[in-house]
Amino acid sequence: MASSLIRSKRVVLPDGLRPASIRVDAGRITAIEPYQGTAEDAAATVTGTVIDAGSAVVMPGLVDTHVHINDPGRVDWEGFETATLSAAAGGVTTLVDMPLNSIPSTTTVAALEEKRHAATGRCHVDVGFWGGVVPGNAREIEPLARAGVLGFKCFLSPSGVAEFDHVSESDLREAMPIIAKTGLPLLVHAEWPALLREPDRRADPRSYSTWLDSRPGPAEMAAIDLLIELCEQTSARVHIVHLASADALASIGGARTRRLPLTVETCPHYLTFAAEDIADGDTALKCAPPIREGEHRERLWQALTNGLIDLIVTDHSPAPPALKHLEDGDFLAAWGGIASLQITLPIVWSGAAERRIPLPRLAEWMSAAPARLAGLEGRKGAIAPGCDADLVIFDPEREMIVDPSRLYHRHAVTPYDGARLRGVVMATMLGGEIVFDHGECIGPPMGQTISRR
Repeated sequence: MASSLIRSKRVVLPDGLRPASIRVDAGRITAIEPYQGTAEDAAATVTGTVIDAGSAVVMPGLVDTHVHINDPGRVDWEGFETATLSAAAGGVTTLVDMPLNSIPSTTTVAALEEKRHAATGRCHVDVGFWGGVVPGNAREIEPLARAGVLGFKCFLSPSGVAEFDHVSESDLREAMPIIAKTGLPLLVHAEWPALLREPDRRADPRSYSTWLDSRPGPAEMAAIDLLIELCEQTSARVHIVHLASADALASIGGARTRRLPLTVETCPHYLTFAAEDIADGDTALKCAPPIREGEHRERLWQALTNGLIDLIVTDHSPAPPALKHLEDGDFLAAWGGIASLQITLPIVWSGAAERRIPLPRLAEWMSAAPARLAGLEGRKGAIAPGCDADLVIFDPEREMIVDPSRLYHRHAVTPYDGARLRGVVMATMLGGEIVFDHGECIGPPMGQTISRR
């Protein structure tokens, strides 16, 4: 790899936003130097080994630790090529793949090796893997950790696929002390099944409220309360995925006061949409936990700013259009999952800019914090010497209108269809090499599979 210099009047560094030049050699950042550019415009221009971004913002590549690639086994839903092309186009340079929806699920070392084999030579960004915790596989936890998974994922409520069963409190009490010994995090889908409700079959299945009523907020709160208790008892690192109910923040705050090893994420759709605005039949917005009322959205934003929520990731979970029941709009029958990987940065920046939240906060929530969760700090998630030269050049002032036909993920289904968003990804660099430039992914797949060091 050739040496290069990337410079901009606005670079997001660990200590804030300022003019800087980034020295890159052999795919790594070797130095941060003073800015000495002369370009006046905001367009990124390439001159030899110098990339001058002008006044466009240079940010660390995003790290998305919650992506369902579904490969192998369900590549008609998504796949390594399409997911990683979508990531590259969105400034996401590292993905961590969830252990379910692929066949086999990543619950054994043999299944992990199948996953790695399927990914080889097909990734346009770097990809790591979570292992799965399901009933009866506690003996697989330590071997999976030695084999290089970045942590573990489980469900407390049914996952939606038969081959990845949800765990009970008893299963957690068996698995969490073992996970604690590995030092890896346990990511948990936190909805307590006893508090979920069977949907009212007399209600209109096209009404979003029918779906929402079946997944009440107390189910999240009860699950999180149990996880906090087990976190305290076992010292296992616990990470709550896709928090939707702001009512759980009081318990989370209590755990933080006691300095428990608990972290929390939320997702772009919970920060963007509100239940009262979801139209009948708009099943592109079905997910679990469900999108709740607008007051939850605003409290989630506040929790991000005050540190109760640590990070933002997509929970990118696409499916074939037929499974989303777009034609009949049946929320009860539709697959629950939202696709937003390629446009996550403009989505979140649109909401943040509206609330006067500066870009460096996004770099913390969408790059640095996910890298820490996955044990990749010092390598990913920051523009600093020693880190991989994974960068995104972003114009935060321009606007875009989402055109699903321009999205790289396998199916052009997204609830952001036609949305006007603030911010445009101009270029993405992986290891110092340009993989996306002004609207097009370029070059062969050069992403690597990554393991715990």
